[in-house]
Formats: sequence, C-alpha cells, structure tokens
Amino acid sequence: MRAIEIVLPAVGGPETLQVRVRELPRPGLGQALVRVEASGVTFAEQQMRRGRYYDMPAFPFVPGYDLVGVIEELGPQAPGAIPLAVGQRVAALTKTGGWADRVLLEAADLVPVPDGVPAAEAETLVTNGATAWRMLHRTARVRAGDTVVVHGANGGVGSVLVQLARAAGVTVIGTASARNQEAVAALGAVPVDYRGDLLARVRELAPGGVAAVFDHVGGKGVKDSWRMLAPGGTLVSYGSASTRDRAGSGMLTVLRLLARLTLWNILPNGRSAHFFNLWAGKARKADRFRAELREDLTEIFTLLGSGTVRATIDRTYPLHEAAAALRHAESGTAVGKVVIVPDAPAA
Repeated sequence: MRAIEIVLPAVGGPETLQVRVRELPRPGLGQALVRVEASGVTFAEQQMRRGRYYDMPAFPFVPGYDLVGVIEELGPQAPGAIPLAVGQRVAALTKTGGWADRVLLEAADLVPVPDGVPAAEAETLVTNGATAWRMLHRTARVRAGDTVVVHGANGGVGSVLVQLARAAGVTVIGTASARNQEAVAALGAVPVDYRGDLLARVRELAPGGVAAVFDHVGGKGVKDSWRMLAPGGTLVSYGSASTRDRAGSGMLTVLRLLARLTLWNILPNGRSAHFFNLWAGKARKADRFRAELREDLTEIFTLLGSGTVRATIDRTYPLHEAAAALRHAESGTAVGKVVIVPDAPAA
C-alpha cells in the first residue's frame, strides 16, 4: 500500500519539509492500516523543526502528533483486544507520523470516534482534548465553583481548556492578545490582555487567588503564574512557548523548569506545582495509559457530539501544503487548531 508522507529532514524552517512516497507493509499481528482524514499542527512540531523538543526522534522523520482516520485493513488481533472493524473511524495519539495519507499503527492505540462526529472536528480534540481533560480533571482536579487562569486561551489547547472548564462549572480567566479578546469571551472566559501587569489584573478579578493556573508559556512569567494561586491552588505547567526561538538545548529548558517546580513544591505554603507530560506512564504502564486515554477521549467526543464543546478550527490545509500550515500555526494569529487534511485527487 502506497503512503504519501511529509518529512522533516533536519533543523530548519517550514520550507524544508519534503514530500515522500513509500510502500507500507500489510498490517501484522495487532496492527491496523488507517487512511488519514485529518491531522493537526501542535506546538510540538514547532519545537521539533528547531530541534528543541525534549524527546524527539532523530532526523529525518514524519511529523504529526495525532490523527483521525478510517481503518482500511486489520491484521490479526490478539485475544481480548478492543473490538475494531474495517471502515470504522478512529483517533490516535502518534507523537510523530500523522502527516501522511496512510499510517500503520498498533490497534491498541486506536480510539473509536462516534458516528456523526466529523473527522476534522474530532482531530482538534485528540492531543488538545486529552491534554486539557487530563490537566483539569486528573492533575488539578478542578471543581464546580472554582476560578482558574488559562494562558493562551485562544490557542489549540487553551480554547479546549476554557470550554471543558466551563462545562464543569468553573470560572475561567483567559489570557490572550488584544485582537483575540472577543474570541476568548465567546468561549465563555473573562478575557485579559497578557501584556502589562497581568498579575495585578488577575488579582483584581480573583483577590483571594485562583484554584489553578494552566501555563504553556514557561520562562520568567511562570513566577507570576505561581503567585496567582490561592492557598491550596495548583500550577500546571505544560510547555515553554516563551523560549521557543532561543538557541540551545530544549532539554535544558525543561530541566530548569522542572527544578523550579520541584523547589516550589518543597515550600510549606499548601500550593502545588506540576509539569504535565501527556505521555507520562505509557512506557511503564501501557495498558493503563491506553485505557485512560480511551476513557478521556470518549468523554470528550461525547461532549463534542452533544454540542457542549465545539471544535475550534482556525484553518485547514491540504497535506502538500503542510509547510504553510506550520507557518500559519506559528504566526500567533490562529484561534483554535490548524488542521491538515488529505490532498484532493487532483493534487
């Protein structure tokens, strides 16, 4: 079976992406061949092209952190495996490999997508939805009536965080640039411009502090995120966007952030700080990781199907325009997810 893939050959700009055609083997034991209907652009690809993602594979490789597609062929399945069928729509977290028109995956990593949920809409909630749901409900354990801060509330993860928090009865203060204030308000958050004295503005809105802060920015600003917390509050750090364009080791940036969070956890003030890693636990407890991911995505797809949560798609690009998709995602103007879809037959 032929596959068309987008390859990142080395450190470089979006223009360095290449198109590759290769033959895929037939699915073996426990595998599935999936025809990709939608993949997406995440912050991970932005770091990977700079060589700064902390556990990225060696070059060259196919980017694509997640996908939604249809099963074209199934290999023999192990006893007790989750029932799957040819023609079924499924989602998968891949970390790499999603920017292709066909992929060969482990069937155990596939999550069924409910009937009636469009592929591109479901795709916006795979990485972003799983990240947001787990940070809210498994890490911060928010409760109805809480107030939280979501940095980058107009972005891919941020816009989902806002919606899931609002669905749980949580008040959200969402930071964004001035041009995205209206979009953030439409999601149900109280918009705040991240420029200026952000800490003072948050304290005006929540004088006693907030129950949780979700910070993908990192850098020096994470100190203010810590100061926003109420006693017993939780800081969830899940990225270092402020250091994206800096030269040097991405691993060193993460280690510095981890050291700071660890130090804060030692302080006797009742607050806690966590670094969120979506893949934590898969290597040691793969079955549990897969079961929880399946549970979380099923909840999220149900909310999407009911209209409680909506998919925020900024723009879609055909596969052969992956470079333009990556460039647009990095522009800072996107509201929601940038999605990559299959090429039209003429392309």
